[in-house]
Amino acid sequence: MINSRAIVVIICVLLLFLALVGKLFDIQILKSEELKYYAERQQTRVEKIRAERGLIYDRNNVLLVFNRDDVSFYLDLRMASSKAKQSIAEKFSKVFGKSKSYYMNLMSGSKKTICIEKKAPSEKAFLLKDYKITGLFSREDPTRVYQYDKLASHVLGFIDNEYSGTSGIERTFQDLLKGEDGTMLVERNAIGDMLTVAEEETKPAVPGENIVLTIDKTYQAVLEEELHAGVATYGALSATGIIMDPNTGEILALANVDDYDPNTYWQYSDDSRRDKALTDTYEPGSTFKAITMAALFDQNLCRENESIYTEHGKYKFKNVTIYDTHNHDNLTVNGIMEQSSNIGMSKLSCRLDDEIFFKYLRGFGFGNYTSSGLPGEAKGTLKKPNQWTPVTKSFMSYGYEISVTPLQLTAAYCALVNGGILYQPQIVKRGLKNGIVDFENKPKEVRTVISPETSARMRNIMKRVVDNGSGKNAKLDFITVGGKTGTSQKLINNRYSSSSYNSSFVGFFPVEHPKVVCLILMNSPQHGKFGGLVAAPVFKNVASRIVKSDPDTFNNPAFDVKSDLDQIRAAKAEQNDGVEIKNVSDVQTMRKPVVKSKSIMPDLKNTSVRDAILVLNSLGIRYKINGSGRITAQSIEPGSRIKKGLFCTLHCEEIKVSRTAVY
Repeated sequence: MINSRAIVVIICVLLLFLALVGKLFDIQILKSEELKYYAERQQTRVEKIRAERGLIYDRNNVLLVFNRDDVSFYLDLRMASSKAKQSIAEKFSKVFGKSKSYYMNLMSGSKKTICIEKKAPSEKAFLLKDYKITGLFSREDPTRVYQYDKLASHVLGFIDNEYSGTSGIERTFQDLLKGEDGTMLVERNAIGDMLTVAEEETKPAVPGENIVLTIDKTYQAVLEEELHAGVATYGALSATGIIMDPNTGEILALANVDDYDPNTYWQYSDDSRRDKALTDTYEPGSTFKAITMAALFDQNLCRENESIYTEHGKYKFKNVTIYDTHNHDNLTVNGIMEQSSNIGMSKLSCRLDDEIFFKYLRGFGFGNYTSSGLPGEAKGTLKKPNQWTPVTKSFMSYGYEISVTPLQLTAAYCALVNGGILYQPQIVKRGLKNGIVDFENKPKEVRTVISPETSARMRNIMKRVVDNGSGKNAKLDFITVGGKTGTSQKLINNRYSSSSYNSSFVGFFPVEHPKVVCLILMNSPQHGKFGGLVAAPVFKNVASRIVKSDPDTFNNPAFDVKSDLDQIRAAKAEQNDGVEIKNVSDVQTMRKPVVKSKSIMPDLKNTSVRDAILVLNSLGIRYKINGSGRITAQSIEPGSRIKKGLFCTLHCEEIKVSRTAVY
């Protein structure tokens, strides 16, 4: 009995031994290559080295968009013991300031792998560099930072979770900005810690190009602030503004209100994220009269002082009735523009041949894409002459039966005032690869639309609109301004609304040599519907602040030393019956601000507004400017330590000139 039991035990042991030998033979001999492959794949893998995305600057090299080297921490719950979880909760609570129970709750779920901390700042991640525990691992998780939050959001756009551009510059220049990812061969141990990197198998990442925009941060901030103020003041649903350099086609500022923060783009609606300056079309109304008038002048079909009978404000034309807001018997051609007469413009447009009128409209860029470099652009609607009804040309002459984008109209006005050349709007100035200019965009002439003489006549006639006509609310005392108002009924459900209007103003300054063209469009204002009452004041505020913030560009008498001296000499000569002033002392010269440290407030007193603003922008300090001229006082004392979120008020005074006269 005992012997039989022993035999059974021996046989069982023998069978187990044979099974073990068979398994070892299978592993070591039959499947050795396969298992070796899986082991190497688990321990050695090719990992991606993410390329650093290119930075984005404004035209003055103010950094607008950069990357933050964040790190995300993950935990494989299958590998973490209860003791390990306690340790992780205590360590992360100490580093990130959250409660221990917060992390314990995270680790109590049923998921296999969880994210313990998402996008931890690099300085926090550094504190965990030497903290090793089974199942805990980290991944580089860079964050795209839009430094000024909502500023220029529709221009910049944003990136998605895959770090790919989704709108704006981020989308258009995705291929340049993204760079080229690298690879490295990494050997890790069983718990995922890196052991070695095969240098000979490593392909380094190539960083993306940096992009320098044509946008001026100061102009952009001014435009956005005044659009927000205008929407609040006049109860508008939304607003759009564009500032362009008429001599190059460069977009200096572009904004829509409402706007969004690209840092948290998912919190905003598609409507807020849409760039309405390019995607939305509208009937421009009376701002389009300047385009029609330019065609008439260029064809020598009218004269400024020619008188037109304007029917006492009500005119039956074909089968429609055209109205004016003011009842005039007769108006000169100048007066038609000044008073924005629909009737006068309708009568003048009859002198234009259909094909010739269409040629001018197409020449100004209507019905075509501007190719600005921003995505999602619409081309508007421009009917061909064979599609016109008997009243189409009349309606088009004052901005109906044609749809345009704000960007198209701004570009057309640039051609109106710059001598007649239509430029392609540009948003990117240059690209930088490793600090070296890779490409630089030059002004691109599309075509010559009108003659320089016609352009000069249009500048003068639009100056009269601001001086004497419907654009009076856009007039500035210290710089010459020209422009045209516009008020158009909105088309809702195929019917023109009697309560909803697009109120607009397109202006430029200085009239003699325009350096800025600015469009303001207010959508459905509740308080005052006319462009001259709603959009023109917003334009005035924008123009005033721009000139005061950048006196060197505009050579403005209110800030220009040479002009001040000339005025003093002239006034003294006139006062003293032509006796010459023998000696005029030099004015106190303004100095350049000196930045000794990024963390210490510099002394900005006796510096120019422009230089002070550049310094404050570079230090990330928000500001407000009171007065004009040179800086006389600053709310943050020089030498103070700079902290995040500081706001500095600069007080300015006009330059005083001391003089001793010998008669």
